[in-house]
Amino acid sequence: MEAPGLPIALLRRIAAAPPAAPAGERCEMCGEPIAAEHQHVVDLDSHAMMCTCRPCYLLFTDSSAHLRYRSVPDRYLSFPDFELGPGQWDELEIPVGLAFFFRSSRMERTVAFYPGPAGATESELPLDAWDAVMARNPALSIAAPDTEALLIRGPGVDRPQADCHLVPVDSCYELVGHLRRLWRGFDGGQEARDQLTAFFEKVSSRSRPVHEATRESASGGPP
Repeated sequence: MEAPGLPIALLRRIAAAPPAAPAGERCEMCGEPIAAEHQHVVDLDSHAMMCTCRPCYLLFTDSSAHLRYRSVPDRYLSFPDFELGPGQWDELEIPVGLAFFFRSSRMERTVAFYPGPAGATESELPLDAWDAVMARNPALSIAAPDTEALLIRGPGVDRPQADCHLVPVDSCYELVGHLRRLWRGFDGGQEARDQLTAFFEKVSSRSRPVHEATRESASGGPP
């Protein structure tokens, strides 16, 4: 038989003990704890993003190395002279007004994804249509394969011209994840549109015009 008072003493010890610290996020390569704000490495085979600590991130920053993984840089550029001719957005066969494009080094071609209720959906990108966009905007070739994306917002009723930014590819997946949670109906609904507007305002505030980055790179300045 249990001694009188034992359950109460046990409850007191449990109440006095500090709660276990939450596990938090860990580096998906070495297992070390990482902060909520951390960097990512992309798996070139699957395009999956991996959360990493700083030392693991630095292992894969050499873009010339023949490795399976590549670190995602933190570069934002704008293309003030970006042009999308009449009908070119429709020729890209993107069913919504937003998509991101990046070159897959494994597939040796550009791939396109657009947001929706299921998350990031890959589009069957017509290569001749994309080649026409690149021919009209040769500055877009500055984007690094696999790790940097060209985020393009097509023309709309409140925006006669399309706009384009170069962004880290992980930020595109982050945006798509936010939109997925808010998506309503065919076009996403008002909450998704508000989220998209806020995201582009943030991107615009961080972006430098591409001609500035090109000039600095040619003179040996910051990339």
